[in-house]
Amino acid sequence: MISPRQAPGWWHRLDVTVRDLPLGLLLLAGSFLPALHGKGTQVGDLPTRPFDALTIAVLGLECLPLAVRRRWPAVSLALVSLGFAVDQLRGYHSVAGTALPLALISTGAHLERHRRASALVFSVAYVPVAVALYRLGSGGETVTGFVTFYLVLVLAWGAGAWLRANRIAEAERRLRVAEDTRTAERTRIARELHDVVTHHVTAMVVQAEAARYLTAAPDRLDQTLTAVTDTGRRAISDLRHLLDLLNPDHGTGTDHGTGAGTGADDRTPPAGRLRTLVERTRRAGQPVEFTEEGTPTESAGSADLVAYRVVQESLTNALKYAHGSRTSVRVRHGEKEITVEVGTDGLGGPGASGGSGRPTASPGGSGRGLAGLRERVAVLGGEFSAGPRADGGFVVRARIPVGNPA
Repeated sequence: MISPRQAPGWWHRLDVTVRDLPLGLLLLAGSFLPALHGKGTQVGDLPTRPFDALTIAVLGLECLPLAVRRRWPAVSLALVSLGFAVDQLRGYHSVAGTALPLALISTGAHLERHRRASALVFSVAYVPVAVALYRLGSGGETVTGFVTFYLVLVLAWGAGAWLRANRIAEAERRLRVAEDTRTAERTRIARELHDVVTHHVTAMVVQAEAARYLTAAPDRLDQTLTAVTDTGRRAISDLRHLLDLLNPDHGTGTDHGTGAGTGADDRTPPAGRLRTLVERTRRAGQPVEFTEEGTPTESAGSADLVAYRVVQESLTNALKYAHGSRTSVRVRHGEKEITVEVGTDGLGGPGASGGSGRPTASPGGSGRGLAGLRERVAVLGGEFSAGPRADGGFVVRARIPVGNPA
């Protein structure tokens, strides 16, 4: 037995023809009620006559085609119009005549092809019916009455066309929302990939370049290669997490072997792990002074991750463009905002050559990282700036409001 809660879903699963049939049956049944006899639509001034043997066929022709008014709207309109014409010419004036405006509304709403041709054919077909009704009548119905009824029918068609336009507009709006959502998700993942790949791979390139000049110092060479290995493993872990986001089963608890057993804090580092990030950058050969004030709060939401990405991208740029120069990182966790400032002294320094007198090669940049950071901070309603300092260095500053959901 179907419960009241299941009834709407059960009804909408039925074929559209089955769902449209009850309206036609209701009009057909109402037409046979004695109290409604002669109370239906009347065009012209023909006297109302009692039902006869032909009546059942005429009423069925008017009402039953409403069952296909959405599946085959043109067929429905043609049959209902034919039944309506006979109804008026015979003088039944039944309630079933109401089916004509309903068929017009449905045709205006659901007819997809040859809309103008259908409207023209219907209009032309109305003329001989109106002329016949005028000649068969006693002359009491004026031309104005026939024109007025035609305008009512046009209004019914227009109502259907308006419903169709609204339905199309809503479908387009949903399509745009879905496309915007997909674009935003792709953009977010692209930013994450940029942050992860740029930071880790840059560190590995710098460390590998430095290792070329440490063959005479086995201990330092071993430390450098270990740092390269650790950085590579970290990059693989972060990339696995980003690929998990593209997996349809992500978040369902299904283990596909990519990142299983890895906590959310390991995959998406919060600002509380900034010290680990700084230590990895130091092992890559960059002297970093780190100062952190306050403690990250649970209400910080997305602000923690954005602050982490600001520091990560800034240290990556320091490794690429000012390797060996003193870099300072200052992070302050407040009740209402997180402030980040990362500054680098000049382009290069005593250690910029990796201790060999040769400059360390660094990959070029596109500026995409800073633009991405600016967008991240702006989404949370914060402020971001990045530019050269008067002493030749570079500084990145960000003010990130807290309390936004992750």
